[in-house]
Amino acid sequence: QVQVVESGGGLVQAGGSLRLSCTASGSIFSINAMGWYRQAPGKQRELVATITRAGSTNYADSVKGRFTISRDNAKNTVYLQMNSLKPEDTAVYYCNAGGQLWAPSDYWGQGTQVTVSS
Repeated sequence: QVQVVESGGGLVQAGGSLRLSCTASGSIFSINAMGWYRQAPGKQRELVATITRAGSTNYADSVKGRFTISRDNAKNTVYLQMNSLKPEDTAVYYCNAGGQLWAPSDYWGQGTQVTVSS
């Protein structure tokens, strides 16, 4: 079993920045990729950014150049630095651990709300 705990999020004006953090614990030896997904009201959950233990990354086109994912393997923690935020980035952001660069595992965090006001 893997436990996933997120922190960060909140309310920010358009053009602002936020940083999300996520730490995995438990059977972490099985974890390769970690990453962030988001779900806006009335929409399906979508991939935002993922990163492998070796540092390979995958980003949604909509966030390329604005968001940066990074990882501290020693702390089993992944970060998402979000800059130049737009109202359309408003969503609940979920951390996932143990999936692939292009697909999640069954291990999710509880989600953290990000709201970008115009």
